[in-house]
Amino acid sequence: MRNKGRNRFLALCIAPATILFFVFMIIPTFNVFRMSLTDAGAFTSGKFIGLANFATLFQDKRFVIAMQNTILLIVVVTIITFALALIFAGILTREKIKGQNFFRIVFYIPNILSVVVIAGVFSAIYDARQLADGTPFGLLNTLIRFFHDPITWLDEKHVVVSIIIAMVWQAIGYYMVMYMASMSAVSASLYESAGLDGAGRIKQFFQITLPLIWTNIRTTLTFFIISTINMAFLFVKAMTSGGPNGASEVALSFMYGQKDANLYGYSMAAGVVIFVFSFALSALVNKVTKRDVLEM
Repeated sequence: MRNKGRNRFLALCIAPATILFFVFMIIPTFNVFRMSLTDAGAFTSGKFIGLANFATLFQDKRFVIAMQNTILLIVVVTIITFALALIFAGILTREKIKGQNFFRIVFYIPNILSVVVIAGVFSAIYDARQLADGTPFGLLNTLIRFFHDPITWLDEKHVVVSIIIAMVWQAIGYYMVMYMASMSAVSASLYESAGLDGAGRIKQFFQITLPLIWTNIRTTLTFFIISTINMAFLFVKAMTSGGPNGASEVALSFMYGQKDANLYGYSMAAGVVIFVFSFALSALVNKVTKRDVLEM
């Protein structure tokens, strides 16, 4: 009787979360797949058209460009962010630098700001307008005008690079603090032993620090890569709205654009592709980064 009562109590505890998950996650996901096979609009259920939306999607140049931009942002932003986060974390953890807590706070500040605020800040930095006397209005062009002509940072040629810089700046601090916590747990005796064997700081970093915090790196890497798909959309929406001429379009902004054009079935087809891409990417990252866990 006691076990039955305990099981009932546990069932009651998890029932609300299970119901909410089913209502707000499982059913909407199922509907996305269902609607992707129709020509549904905002106020019409649409008729079944099979895989026609997907056939059209993969021939749509705008969607191809959006996926290319998404993949580019995932690869470049991930590599730069994690490289810098690990380097800064290693320096602030191993080296005796005054004001370490100050640097932690400074680096972490961008993470507590909303994407809209960050987008506004960088839009002002990238501003290509000029004053009446020809003086650049934006901060970045003001700095580079002494050795280079002003650059239109949000034009078709530079817009993706500009977004990459903003995304990296926003993310570095959070992951740096996480890696500092992991690195602080590494025993100092390991570094002392390696130092006696002639290993320098760089060698110690790659042969001691990285292997011992690899589980943390692997977890955050998977999380960051998937979240970048959403963050890229937020930055693009706030800074460029996919422009100019679709040069900064990403997968999610393309999907929302089709929804706004009343092409719900087509939009859901894009959503399915993004979902499958995210799932496959997660599996690939987990497979590639899998290795034996090292313990101290």
